[in-house]
Amino acid sequence: MKKIISFVVIGLSLCGCSPSIQRSFQTDFFGIDVDSRGYIVGMWNRTRESRNFSPADQPSPLLSLYDEELKRYYYPQKARYSKGKYQLEYENGSVATVRLEEKDKYFKLSLESLEPRNGIDGIQWGSYYTNITNLLGEIIGVARDTSEAVCYAIGALSLDDNTIGGESRFTSETGPSGYIAHSPDPVNHPLPVTLHEGQQFTMGGDGINDVAFYNRKEPYFRILYGNTAFVDCNGRIQIRYHARDRRKGKMIYSPEGNPIFQNNEPNHMMRQDVPGVDFIGSSIALWGSPDSVALLDVIQNIVVNENLPHPMFQGKWVKDPSSFMPDLWTYGGLMDSMASYAKQMGLKVIHTYDQPFLHADRGNGGYIDGPNHEQKRYHFTDRDLSTREYADLLARDGLILGRTSISNSMAPGTKDCSPIPSDSICILHRRYLTEDINATDTLIYIDDPTYLEEIACWEGHSRELNMVKIGKELIHYLGVSKEKPYRLLKVTRGYWNTTPAAHAKGDAVDKLQPTVGGAYAGLVPNLELQDELARHYADICKNCGLGMFDYDGQEFFFHTGFGSYSVKRFFRNMFAQARKYGLPDIRFTGATLSEGSWHYQSTWNVGGGLNIYDVKKRVWGSTTSQGKDLRDVTYANFFPSSFGANFPITAQSTVEDFEHIEATAVGYGCTYALKIGQRDVESCPQKYGIFHVIRTWEEARRANAFPTYIRKLLQNPALSWRLERKENADGWILYQMDQGRKVKSYELHKP
Repeated sequence: MKKIISFVVIGLSLCGCSPSIQRSFQTDFFGIDVDSRGYIVGMWNRTRESRNFSPADQPSPLLSLYDEELKRYYYPQKARYSKGKYQLEYENGSVATVRLEEKDKYFKLSLESLEPRNGIDGIQWGSYYTNITNLLGEIIGVARDTSEAVCYAIGALSLDDNTIGGESRFTSETGPSGYIAHSPDPVNHPLPVTLHEGQQFTMGGDGINDVAFYNRKEPYFRILYGNTAFVDCNGRIQIRYHARDRRKGKMIYSPEGNPIFQNNEPNHMMRQDVPGVDFIGSSIALWGSPDSVALLDVIQNIVVNENLPHPMFQGKWVKDPSSFMPDLWTYGGLMDSMASYAKQMGLKVIHTYDQPFLHADRGNGGYIDGPNHEQKRYHFTDRDLSTREYADLLARDGLILGRTSISNSMAPGTKDCSPIPSDSICILHRRYLTEDINATDTLIYIDDPTYLEEIACWEGHSRELNMVKIGKELIHYLGVSKEKPYRLLKVTRGYWNTTPAAHAKGDAVDKLQPTVGGAYAGLVPNLELQDELARHYADICKNCGLGMFDYDGQEFFFHTGFGSYSVKRFFRNMFAQARKYGLPDIRFTGATLSEGSWHYQSTWNVGGGLNIYDVKKRVWGSTTSQGKDLRDVTYANFFPSSFGANFPITAQSTVEDFEHIEATAVGYGCTYALKIGQRDVESCPQKYGIFHVIRTWEEARRANAFPTYIRKLLQNPALSWRLERKENADGWILYQMDQGRKVKSYELHKP
């Protein structure tokens, strides 16, 4: 592309008092104008005549600075450009050097220096304000107008781990979540007069039952899974990334930026130091393009050229819609026919959900069935196999074995939790003993009670997980005395089978960060130990043959206090270790989706059943709004939508139902976890017909045979479809059906 920098003298600056010089920068699809203060005042679609996407009343700072102590932003006041770099001057005396590179498909912005710092703890790219009001991509930071009249998107991507989605002012690395009021289509779905754009609401339920979170079915309620984009009171979408000086720990209060949600009230946490991690070098890609080419032509170009994670599945990028396919999700514990089912349907992953939750345990060295694979956990009619044996059997047919794991939760009985807890568990607060104690004392006196009355983790406040660590002993307690001498209340010594011991005055009393209760119960590692757990998951794949994980409790990665930085760091280590072993990219789904996991994560097959999609009623969620909510999140953020774990093949299953399921999956770009129990499948009179339907649709999807106009037709729940491969196997014929009759046909071919 020919690089062009134009100089335009405009009569008045934005404050209306002096002439200024405006510089213009261009990519193949996108142009921006930057004024003499360092603000973007123009955003242009270069592929055709269009409006200015930069609001006249809200220019966008190239770079903002944040002082955590003063809780204050500083914005550029003067900008000098020379040889591809901006010198941005700020009111506090700081001067930032920002390199701006024009690439073919994007602008690359990099912070090279900030001198003097003068109290600056964090930097923020933007916020970049647009007047786009359609689809909000809050996870990766994108504003999309998908209308035929406009068909344009503007977005940004982080190019390093320390630069994460969101605003610097949320020092806990959290920000708005729950629901907001936002209508992507004010004509067809106007906001009621009682609501305004950007208005925030909590999720539903008691704050513990995650199914009950999803309780707003109206199309103008939008659940949030990130803070990289937001809307103003006019529904206009803004985009922001930020980076922080992490070298010195900070006291944070998390979560923040939301209405208080019951059983999820914020807690305080002293976040650890992270040596060598600073905001100098922070970098983003800023892009704009026609929405129709944004994912595969622009975002993928950024990912590849900037060496961002680009995981592959069956030879395709996992974000490529032609790579999407269901995984099998097993129940019933009988494995004889699972591989046969997968092959007949043309599917590749067998996720054995009927196995117990897998907990990260470095004590097993990545041998989850014992050092000699002696545990035979996979049951067949005539034999039992270990994980390694079953994985090897599946691999002969190109199939992948998967398990559900509880992410970074270190459960009781694992190497780093108990009976000998690690010294690298994540610490909320450190206090000190003011008196010696013996192995049976329950009067434990401490120097400072501040914040120790807060219960466990903010997520759920599980009372059974409220504990401190002294030496190698875990001690459960509930409450702290309000007057001197301060002591812990309701104490249980030797918790989780640790050994009660004597401890001396001055010994550290560490309040620990746990997960949540029940099957998820465990302790959270600090960042360094979490790095080891990430590599441990790759060890499991190497030693036991797994190639897929379902990270339940995926939000626990946030509980280190570092938000998406923690998530990126975990998955970077896991994928790097897998590459070191020469393994294929690990496929994973999980309980959530974040800016930190977006690049690495293949699917989001969370939830399921009628909460996600009701095939009989043909609606996204007939019991809750979960289906609608997660569909809207994923679609806006260029991520595969999902039906969750769904549609078990039983005696009542029909070919017609699966024609509709597959048509809708292709139309919306969905994956799902197809629930498979051998006994139920064998009871189904139409099982072979169902297998054939799934294979036919999935082969056509993989061939990218569905043009955009067909995919839009497939989204209409009032229409019924049948897909047939042509007799010569060169393409397919899609039939629109009406009461069993073919009423219209469309020929489909591989492009």
